[in-house]
Amino acid sequence: MPQNKRRRLPSLNALRAFEAAARHLSFKDAASELSVSQSAVSHQIKALEEHLGLVLFTRRTRGIELTRKGLLYYPILRNALDSIAEGTERILSSSPVTVLTLQVYSTFTIRWLLPRLPSFQAEHEDMQVRLTTAQMDADFEHDDVDAAIMIGVADNPGLHYDHLFDVQMFPVCSTSYLKKNHDTLSKPQDIPPRDLLQVYPSANDWPTWLETQGITAVDMTQGLQLESYDLALSSAAQGMGIALAQQPYISRDLANGALVEMFPGLRVINPRSWYLACRKEQREQAKIEVFRSWLLKQVALDQQLQLDHDAN
Repeated sequence: MPQNKRRRLPSLNALRAFEAAARHLSFKDAASELSVSQSAVSHQIKALEEHLGLVLFTRRTRGIELTRKGLLYYPILRNALDSIAEGTERILSSSPVTVLTLQVYSTFTIRWLLPRLPSFQAEHEDMQVRLTTAQMDADFEHDDVDAAIMIGVADNPGLHYDHLFDVQMFPVCSTSYLKKNHDTLSKPQDIPPRDLLQVYPSANDWPTWLETQGITAVDMTQGLQLESYDLALSSAAQGMGIALAQQPYISRDLANGALVEMFPGLRVINPRSWYLACRKEQREQAKIEVFRSWLLKQVALDQQLQLDHDAN
């Protein structure tokens, strides 16, 4: 673009109103976020639509929806405002540190990521990783997240996925539990449903393993319901039941004998894979590229993950 060419930009207030309304799909929630009236948001968006000569929202009785043009415009504008916010934060900061906001499951954070993060900080002193832990997948439309480490299926067309690794699932228990039940637990069909330690955000994992063993008539309403694999594995180590293990959570417990594999040779490949995910328009952002490169290197260095990959 020639330097003397003026940019024909809409009002910044109108753009902020549109981005907030598109993110919330609500004029009311956008107004609350921007600390203005709902009428002000409505007027700003109407002015933006008139400026562009386009309809960005379809107004319905119970809410609003983005039109095709609105759907095209929203990610472009969202990315631009994110860049402005990040740049503003950097120049106002006392030190030129780039912040990467990363959402990760709590178990993955505790059992795999945290022990490795010091090496990232040592290599990249100008970057700071801000961790957000959750049991559910990141909501890139509404959450302030740059990237997420997740397990699932790469099926969101708005996201860019970097495959990290695949895993196997297998039942584990404490040595005390195994000794106590050795005579009655010789095959998977002998597992009592009441002893299944279930992770409810990953409710399909146990049924997947059981069905692969030909076991379908299991009452999954029995057994302890836990919010994370860390709790399930810790409960199993205390002899409270049987947990479903998978990499990268289990290496330490197997190595120190806190848990033992119950049915060696009956591991099942998890149909869901691990990914680093980010919005497509941000996949080449410098801070994401730096973290991606480091993360893929760490995965490659994890010998147990590589053994699982070779087995798969």
